Amino acid sequence: MSAASLSASNGHPSLRLYIAGETPGARRALANRRRLIKALDGALQIEVIDILVRPEEAEQAGILATPTLSDDSIHPPRRLIGDISNLAEVLAYFGYDRKDSTR
Repeated sequence: MSAASLSASNGHPSLRLYIAGETPGARRALANRRRLIKALDGALQIEVIDILVRPEEAEQAGILATPTLSDDSIHPPRRLIGDISNLAEVLAYFGYDRKDSTR
């Protein structure tokens, strides 16, 4: 795991979830965010960025669609756009081991 992927507050890996307002898709993405964090026993942080409230962050990151789950700590950034309900696939895509919460 790269040092850039660690949250400054507690050393946990960190992703960003870009959503747009309070749409049904955004609500599903937020529910799946909670499930992902729980699956790793809280060892993963996922910052939520509402692009309607903070459009400059979405523009700076090059986000064109929501919901998008992004790991900006690597180059190029690794991103999943759309459905993130399959926890096993999402965790594998981002390189997390569900059992020991490591990358």
